[in-house]
Amino acid sequence: MGKKRYYVVWNGLTPGIYDSWDECQAQIKGVNQALYKSFATLPEAEHAYASSPYKFIGSKAKKENEARTPEELPSEVELNALAVDAACSGNPGQMEYRGVYVGSGMQIFHFGPMYGTNNIGEFLAIVHALALLGQKGNEMPIYSDSHNALLWVKQKKCKTKLPREARTEELFKLIDRAELWLRTHTYKNRLMKWETAQWGEIPADFGRK
Repeated sequence: MGKKRYYVVWNGLTPGIYDSWDECQAQIKGVNQALYKSFATLPEAEHAYASSPYKFIGSKAKKENEARTPEELPSEVELNALAVDAACSGNPGQMEYRGVYVGSGMQIFHFGPMYGTNNIGEFLAIVHALALLGQKGNEMPIYSDSHNALLWVKQKKCKTKLPREARTEELFKLIDRAELWLRTHTYKNRLMKWETAQWGEIPADFGRK
């Protein structure tokens, strides 16, 4: 009998950790650009599941899943802009977000993972970008593909239904800080909706769809 293996599925029918190949295969069969890998121990699998899959599966899979390069973007997209996006393994689940400079594809900031929801991550990413650019006196626009997050920022309120409890207290402290920043600061950066259907995935996309 072979050694026990644990299978992490980042992109599949139901992302998660599975303890048999048959269960893993059921999640990835027929899924375009499925992301998965096996690990020898459960702690290794849990660490990997909470991390970016591209730390473990190599550059070829990343190339197949990444957003368009700046050269491939339509002319109407502003390259001197910051794009933000969030990813969540489960919803709620392990959430992370990041900001990427559109003109080069360079990652400017990254946060997480932390237990939360995708919408919260999208909201926090926009506020993070606003605060960072504000510190630098930079008025470049910010792209987000989340209608809800853009609306919440406009309303200066994260209208999540996630319960505030011991498990989520640290996350809600970040939300409180973000809402306070919005109430006490002004900004000239344009907040713009990324049109995924026309332009492809936003440059800050994590490539897990």
